Amino acid sequence: MNDLTAPDLFPRLAELNQVGIALSREKDINRLLEAILMAAKKITNADGGTLYRRYPDRDWELRFEIMRTDSLGIAMGGTTGQAIPFAPVQLYDEQGAPNNTMVVAYSVLHDRTVNIADAYTEQGFDFSGTKSFDRKTGYRSQSFLTVPMKDHEEEIIGVLQLINAKDRVTGEIVAFPEADKILAESLASQAAVALTNRLLIDQLERLFESFISLINAAIDDKSPYTGGHCQRVPALTMMLAEAVDSAKQGPLQGFAMTDKDRYELKIAGLLHDCGKITTPVHVVDKATKLQTIYDRIGLVDTRFEVLKRDAEIRLLRAKLEALERGDKGVWPELEARFSAQIKQYDADRQFLRFCNIGSERMAPEDQQRVFNIGTGYRWRDVEGAEDVAFLSDDEIRNLTIRAGTLTDDERRIINHHIEVTIMMLESLPWPKHLKNVPEYAGGHHERMDGRGYPRGLTREQMSVQARVMGIADIFEALTARDRPYKKGKTLTEALTILGRFKLNGHIDPDLFDIFIRERLYLRYAEQFLDPEQIDHVDLSKIPGVPADVLT
Repeated sequence: MNDLTAPDLFPRLAELNQVGIALSREKDINRLLEAILMAAKKITNADGGTLYRRYPDRDWELRFEIMRTDSLGIAMGGTTGQAIPFAPVQLYDEQGAPNNTMVVAYSVLHDRTVNIADAYTEQGFDFSGTKSFDRKTGYRSQSFLTVPMKDHEEEIIGVLQLINAKDRVTGEIVAFPEADKILAESLASQAAVALTNRLLIDQLERLFESFISLINAAIDDKSPYTGGHCQRVPALTMMLAEAVDSAKQGPLQGFAMTDKDRYELKIAGLLHDCGKITTPVHVVDKATKLQTIYDRIGLVDTRFEVLKRDAEIRLLRAKLEALERGDKGVWPELEARFSAQIKQYDADRQFLRFCNIGSERMAPEDQQRVFNIGTGYRWRDVEGAEDVAFLSDDEIRNLTIRAGTLTDDERRIINHHIEVTIMMLESLPWPKHLKNVPEYAGGHHERMDGRGYPRGLTREQMSVQARVMGIADIFEALTARDRPYKKGKTLTEALTILGRFKLNGHIDPDLFDIFIRERLYLRYAEQFLDPEQIDHVDLSKIPGVPADVLT
């Protein structure tokens, strides 16, 4: 009977079809390669087999990827964790001549399936390595079926080599029948398509993530104070999301993530501040209140020097007039008055320099003192104008900023980055498994009570992932040690603020509880914070800590 009409062929064809479907669903490269080899062994009833791959950057050789020999219990490569100790098979010798003596090399070079009944009697191929293996193991390598794997562009990307076909009735080693050759070639074709698709998807994902890294690198190069933020927030986001996924109690115990969900959240984390690429660098990096392209406190220092110079000129003129009147007795009084004035100038100068540094909260009396200095002192400017106010309205407005270093206008510019982020992300044609990226990334400045920005969303209008990212963004900002306008806070300081945010409706209370209960702050700190920031945290003194953590 012809092999192609054998009674068991139809079930094997059905099995081949199922294998093709299974291969198209597999996403992990190692598991896919193993599935290809194991399916080929099963369909042809082979005792052993090897899968070789040809890499585009080294297309002159074939690398061992997966090896299996059932009767010897050999399983190497792939997910086994057992490295294959054999060097790649070279397709050409040192002189560049084709390596036609090795079966797998010949199969690639001639794009041909090679079916060998017995390696020990076959002429024209070098089986010395096979025979050496047999002597060491007591194995008897006999029949070989070597099939090239070609992609959609007819490029050979790998080779399937099957060893020792077993008779399905007697179990004895036989030559691979023609039906098995046809089935193996069909499987190799399906496998090549599945492998090429998987490699293409992986390449596109790497390209996409590299593009994201490129955007973050551009932000980093533009402002080194935000580049680290773009890396740390995704890391903390994933830590918290995984903890929520593992929660066995509480309101969020039903939350669960698939691998696709994790990847989607990772991408959102990496892109959550992409809009900062449009934010002016002098605003992002504003380290002091008077900084624009440069720190204008230097101009204020110069004006004080002008005031001191003018005071000295007035002193010398007064002393000269007294001398001309023959009244040197007033000199001590004039000098004392001059000394007091210089002392006051120095004190006010030092005060303005102190005010120029951002703080958590500027006292109203300090704001008033800035105003008094700015309007009280008069001077002659570089153009010779007399009686000019010592500080401009803009300088007074900046020096009296209540918290931080940004004016209201500058803060609006900073806040605009999230609108740009949303606009950029919503304009992209996201595939189905990434469709939530704009919502996750765009919600990290919203508040649970609806008083956040840019859309004033409430907790019920936001996904868990967006709420997770909100906490991650805040905690990273509080503890960041690379900001130009502040020192990174200690764990106790940061958790105290975060706890208050829980109580005042800023962040999700359930997520805060998990953040505390799982000690995620400590895991994050050990990875990203300076040792001096990692202080002992007394949770009994942190606002909003759940009672079960304290008992």
